[in-house]
Amino acid sequence: MNYYERAVELKEDTIADRRYIHENAEVGLDLPKTKAYVIKKLKDYGLEPKNCGYGVTATLGKGGKCILLRADMDALPMPEESGEAFACKEKNVNHACGHDFHAAMLLTAARLLKENEDALEGTVKFMFQPAEETFEGSKNMIENGILENPKVDVALAYHVAPGEMPIGIYMYNDSDTLMSSVDGFRIKIKGKGGHGAYPNIAVDPINIGVHIHLALQELIARESNPAHSCVLTVGKFTAGSVANIIPDTAELEGTIRTNKKEARELLVRRMKEVAQKTAELYGGSAEIEMISEVPPLICDSALTKEMIGYMKDLEIPGLTGYPDITSSASEDFALIAEKVPSVFMYLSAGYMDERGKYSAHNPKVQFNEEVCKIGASCLAQCATKWLHNNK
Repeated sequence: MNYYERAVELKEDTIADRRYIHENAEVGLDLPKTKAYVIKKLKDYGLEPKNCGYGVTATLGKGGKCILLRADMDALPMPEESGEAFACKEKNVNHACGHDFHAAMLLTAARLLKENEDALEGTVKFMFQPAEETFEGSKNMIENGILENPKVDVALAYHVAPGEMPIGIYMYNDSDTLMSSVDGFRIKIKGKGGHGAYPNIAVDPINIGVHIHLALQELIARESNPAHSCVLTVGKFTAGSVANIIPDTAELEGTIRTNKKEARELLVRRMKEVAQKTAELYGGSAEIEMISEVPPLICDSALTKEMIGYMKDLEIPGLTGYPDITSSASEDFALIAEKVPSVFMYLSAGYMDERGKYSAHNPKVQFNEEVCKIGASCLAQCATKWLHNNK
């Protein structure tokens, strides 16, 4: 089977799937409408889907080696101003990162592979994942056995990219870190409340929080290796309710992102030490809660080159590769890549006109649906060829 030609024939079906998921967007771990739709479609194609934690999985093939194909399904808690006729019905829910495409393309890939199941020389496992935006989904599905029974040997995922780019571009990194780690943290500061007129008999948690924030910035300026990409951002600071009352507590929330494992280990450890010691210095205490813990996304070099070769065999018009891409954004597929050899690539889904002005996570972003046939066919092609050459 020529997967690209068949994906072209099924393009309108893939687009219909994408638009349904977009219009009925959901956020977080629990995606009841999206899951029900994915399960129904997989059953329609002759597969037997089942729950895996909060996600959905299915397999097809005939034993042997196993390749995992992954798509995330969750949206963002933000308004939609795309102007699309199929904009989300819910207020402040928006597929502004393109996960609706990922789920739709994987559904079509499952259909293609089911139609060609007799030719498969191994097993394909599908992973429809929630909560990538909160970095919970991969962890949840790993804990519920997505990499076992059958045991996964390699994994592949694509991510669509909007912007001013023509269709047909794929972006990858087979030599270094593709995406940064993400360690979200919450610092709970305990002081001693009191009257704003008598700060000397109180312990001001706001003052402690300010000093913690300043001290954390010095970790980037004076302790991280300037050759590494390191970011530490505090994006939330909450405390108090009345101008003349010193509160008992304050809370900081932030994120650490790095492109090196050793930089991540240093900054996470020092963030905890600095927060606790600074709080003690000013008479209070600090408790640290880790909200997310995802390593840098590093793709397997040889496997990436192998998958690119299979993509080129499809002879997709205009298919062009851009190597050595790196990003300070993060992706919880890194938890999969940490455990099995994996490949992650971007596929351009942009426009060379006004529609390409906006990036992902912008309320006005629009994605080019011509990418659907490329993503679906590449998923099926890479799975089939890898199983054939690695049986």
